Amino acid sequence: MQRVKAWDLPTRLTHGALAVLVLLQYGTAEWHWLSMDWHFRFGYATLALVLFRIAWGFAGSQSSRFADFVRGPARVAAYLRATLAQREARTLGHNPLGGWSVLALLLSLALQAVTGLFSSDDITLFGPLAGRVADDTVALMSALHKANQKLLLALVALHVGAVFAHLWFKRDNLIAPMLHGWKRWPAAVALRFAPVWRALLLLTIAAALVWGVVAWGEAGGATY
Repeated sequence: MQRVKAWDLPTRLTHGALAVLVLLQYGTAEWHWLSMDWHFRFGYATLALVLFRIAWGFAGSQSSRFADFVRGPARVAAYLRATLAQREARTLGHNPLGGWSVLALLLSLALQAVTGLFSSDDITLFGPLAGRVADDTVALMSALHKANQKLLLALVALHVGAVFAHLWFKRDNLIAPMLHGWKRWPAAVALRFAPVWRALLLLTIAAALVWGVVAWGEAGGATY
């Protein structure tokens, strides 16, 4: 068995940071760990990281690109048949089903963060863009924000459950490689990895976009 690098540092840090941010946002909203100002800040950070991860899915390292792990229905069906027959072949990156799980999580996180920008409780909490749109739009975004929370939590639970199922039933540890980046593999494989400076550039652009949108929203009142 060879020791093969499977995951780059930007992907691993983004994965861990998003997990922490989801927990912090749930804690501030449901358990009141901190003021709701922090809930908004964590949401802005989440949106920046999701934008970065989407960009990294096109311009990042081989195992982080959507083209490497988002497969069509035929590949997913073949993977499921192999899994049920207990003859599943391990994958160095995301497996075909896990790839769609990652995509669903990113889309749900993006929806949660974007709707949060427009949401309001009609009392004291207002997203930075709530004053830029009509009341009906704010109501719609607030409803979507609440509904998608349940979907997001279900996707997180499914994701975590799948990881532990791999560990317990298949003896395939998916957690450790996401921490240190390496996997034990039958043959030497050299994946293509993007430079860290590219990740820093994309993250800076994503953070600047989010900061600009938030600043623009907070600078104006109702303009509809």
